[in-house]
Amino acid sequence: MGARDILHLNVADFAVEVERLVDTRLRGRPVIVAPEGATRAAVFDHSEEAFKDGVRKGMPLQRALRRCHDAVVLPPHVDRYERAMKQMLKKTLPYSPLIEQTDTQGHLFVDLSGTSRLHGEAQDIGCKIRQTLKDDIGFEPIWTVAPNKLLAKVASRLVKPTGERIVSDGEVKNLLHPLPLYLIPGLERRDIIRFRELNIYRVGEATNLEPEQLEVLFGKRHHHVHSILRGLDDSPVLPVGNKSPQIVMDHPFGNDTNDVHIIEGVLYSLVERVGSELRKRQLAAKRLMVGLDYSDGKRIFRHLVIRPATADDFNLFDIARELLQKAWMRRIRIRHLRVKVDRLAYPPVPQLDLFEDKQQLADDKTNLIVAMDTIRNRFGFSAVNMGRTLSRPPS
Repeated sequence: MGARDILHLNVADFAVEVERLVDTRLRGRPVIVAPEGATRAAVFDHSEEAFKDGVRKGMPLQRALRRCHDAVVLPPHVDRYERAMKQMLKKTLPYSPLIEQTDTQGHLFVDLSGTSRLHGEAQDIGCKIRQTLKDDIGFEPIWTVAPNKLLAKVASRLVKPTGERIVSDGEVKNLLHPLPLYLIPGLERRDIIRFRELNIYRVGEATNLEPEQLEVLFGKRHHHVHSILRGLDDSPVLPVGNKSPQIVMDHPFGNDTNDVHIIEGVLYSLVERVGSELRKRQLAAKRLMVGLDYSDGKRIFRHLVIRPATADDFNLFDIARELLQKAWMRRIRIRHLRVKVDRLAYPPVPQLDLFEDKQQLADDKTNLIVAMDTIRNRFGFSAVNMGRTLSRPPS
């Protein structure tokens, strides 16, 4: 693949910025976006002011308010954010047809390769787009230009919440080697824990490992880990309108059933396969759907947005079981079960827990998933099973 110029646009704290366009009195004040009236409400988004006080996405709202007691709490307005993303996309389209919208939180990848004769150099286009978005909408996005999506994403994390960065082919090593591993898209929390067990915390330290050593740590995934540590990424920028990637797992019951143990066992098995596929692709899911087909032909689907995005089997199953309970509202037997995840993206920056006991529990779960992946990669998926899946019937 020839040299590429990939522009990454990122409106930091996107939901908050949209709310500030609606109410300018919020500028300069700590803001938390969260469904305040919901049970166990979690932070959807926050301003930079709230971030400095220790607020993080996904944090329980009550804990966030203890850290930032003077924050303004607003409910999420997803329709507003979707309309704002459409405006952002519309203003960017004149510069390239290859624009990938990874979510509705202010992120766009733009492939500017070969467009210099029409619009100028990539860095000039970045300046033009930011000025256009500022003048026409009110956004001032971070923008970065790099040879691929991974490097553009890394660069945007380095200049957040405001700024710009241009990464050339010749400075990739100098850019990546000093960075902590958690800033590299594609490395999940379990990967970082595995490196930490070897007292490796930075990219430069990790690149000293030979491919054979990485294979011991990561199995068949070692080629991918080896590549991303060196900033290699040939994934294309998907054109506007391209169908979003998704992972779907189905189970038709040989005999229709309403046995909760059987159905939950099958559900967990499907979630495991979804999680395994996500980890192979080095992606995380932002939405999960559970679908039931009843024996009388009735079909019910329920879905939920996942914050933060995850590829962890345990987290996915907790969400899937909640959705199963919402969809399973009839006394008719179930004939078919489906689990689907979509809105796939790079895993978010891993957050380690502040409390040692919770951190140890999370580490144990992560280590268990890593061990099961390693066994299954070598001996097949059915080589090891969770106890709750053993009662499930054959397809």
